[in-house]
This record gives sequence, C-alpha cells and structure tokens, in this order.
Amino acid sequence: MAGELLLELQAVSHVFADGSRGLDDCSLGIRRGSRNALLGANGSGKTTLLLHLNGLLQPSAGCIRIDGCPLDYGRSGLAALRRRVGLVFQNPERQLFSASVFEDVSFGPLNLGLDEAGVRARVAQALAAVGMAEQAERPVHHLSFGQKKRVCIAGVLAMQPELLLLDEPMAGLDPGMQDELLRILDGLSARGISIVLATL
Repeated sequence: MAGELLLELQAVSHVFADGSRGLDDCSLGIRRGSRNALLGANGSGKTTLLLHLNGLLQPSAGCIRIDGCPLDYGRSGLAALRRRVGLVFQNPERQLFSASVFEDVSFGPLNLGLDEAGVRARVAQALAAVGMAEQAERPVHHLSFGQKKRVCIAGVLAMQPELLLLDEPMAGLDPGMQDELLRILDGLSARGISIVLATL
C-alpha cells in the first residue's frame, strides 16, 4: 500500500577493508510510492548507500529491513531482494553486457524462468517505458551514452521492481536527455514504483 515503509536502514555503518568509513550510523526509511533524492558531493557515501539497499554490500553495523524483516544475505534471499529492488549504475558500461538491446533487457526475465512470451512481454513493456521500443534489435555498442542509460533502466524495469535505485543518472547527459530522463522517472513514479536517486 502506498505510503507504507518498504525499506529501512537502522544505524547502518560500513567500514571498507582498507579501514575507510563509507557510512556512519545512517538511518532512513523509504516508503512505497515515494520519490527520494540522496544529495552529496563525490565520495560522500551515496553509492555505498545504494549498494546496501540492493544487498551488494552488507553493513559493518546496524540493520537493513524490508517489509519490517531483516535482509537475508543468503543466495535465495538476495535473489528475492534484487527482484524487488533494482539498481542502475552511474556508468552504463558496468551494466550492459549483451550484444543487442533485446538480449540485454531480457537477461533478468530469462533468469526468472519466464517462458518466451512472458520474456517478450516484459522486454516490450520495459523498453516502451523508457522510449526505446523501436531499438530492441540494435546492437548495444551503436547506442549513444544516454540511450545506454535508458537500456540499463529498462533492464531493471523488466524485473518489475518495487524500488528503483539510480546512481547519478544525470551524469554525462545533455540538458535535453536529462529532461527526457526526468519524464521517464515521472512515468515510473505514476505507476507506483518507489525511486531513490543519488545526485550531486
């Protein structure tokens, strides 16, 4: 239900292997259907926080809860979390790995075990949501930087997440592409997807 707490950090800290501190006693709540911005300079811990929300990093101290239950960092628990919480990295080159747009966006649904019709439906819906429906067969390496970012978002949307995390999504985009991305995010928010956006 909209407005209910979806994901919560309680006094979360993270210390990296080199002893540097990425997060220090961080607490926050993300509500269903909400739009949230993480503001801070480079190196302030925004990416570290997003990686915790998606389970890619575990806290050194504190607790993260989804629907009131502590995160399960076992293999099946993380798989379940990542179906619900999708992360779009700042650099699309870290996320794209298939030859074509369709192949890349279909990777997640295929791993869910969906049949061909189910995969095609999810890919079509995700590409339409980011304005890339006509680009499904294009080679990924022929896309502009902004188009690659949109394909990354589509790849996450194909998993039908409840929460979308975006790390510096405006970085490297011209003003027109930034406006287009904001329109895309408006549309996703209108569909009830919670959004956390990290930016300067």
